[in-house]
Amino acid sequence: MSAIAFNLTTAALMVLLFRTGVVLVGEDTVRRRPVPWAAVALTAVAVGAVVLQLCWSGAMDALDSDPRRNGWWRVVTSVFMQNGGAFGTVWNLVTLAAVAALAQWFWRAPLMLALFAAGILLPQRIDEIFGETARSTDPRNFAGSSGATYFLAATLAAGLLLSATDAKPRLLALAAPAAGLAMWVAQANGHGLVTCYGFVLGALVLPLARRLPRPPVPASALPAAPLAAEDTAELNQATARS
Repeated sequence: MSAIAFNLTTAALMVLLFRTGVVLVGEDTVRRRPVPWAAVALTAVAVGAVVLQLCWSGAMDALDSDPRRNGWWRVVTSVFMQNGGAFGTVWNLVTLAAVAALAQWFWRAPLMLALFAAGILLPQRIDEIFGETARSTDPRNFAGSSGATYFLAATLAAGLLLSATDAKPRLLALAAPAAGLAMWVAQANGHGLVTCYGFVLGALVLPLARRLPRPPVPASALPAAPLAAEDTAELNQATARS
């Protein structure tokens, strides 16, 4: 029963995070946005790793993050290995593709990839700062992309909090780290903890990201950053005229 509750709350947190990303980029704009090629490439790497697992029986032993084995590469390669069975693998791939696309539309490709890499490398270092140095001995934690995906998705919740002008989307954004923290306290669910980490990093990075130059956007295209309601209306009118 506890395993079922764990899986349900983990899935519910992802649904909440996904919703914050959709609200951030604009639900009515998703179909008109350009193909997020960096997200496609990232997903392709994850799919390729699954194919490698199916073709090579030793892939998991060579590439997972089992603390009993040596290998500096394992912290990265283990993210692209999947050990949650057929359903867990499909869930991880689909959520990675969706979150990476939303993140690319908001952050742009280079920063999206950098934040995903941060989701791979930072949580363990942050745990060490707070004294959480014990490595898990549960084989379920030796592989999987979900941690980095939740981390990346949480950066979108932070973006929504800092970009929204109305109370409702801000409350939605705040619900993500609050739910993650509650899951960590109640279930020791690591997905909740990395959600908090990603939210904090997203809040720190956004003011810097806004200072980066952005290419001019034609009237028929969609911007990489969320617009205020009146700006969205003007853009839609310009698009209709073009």
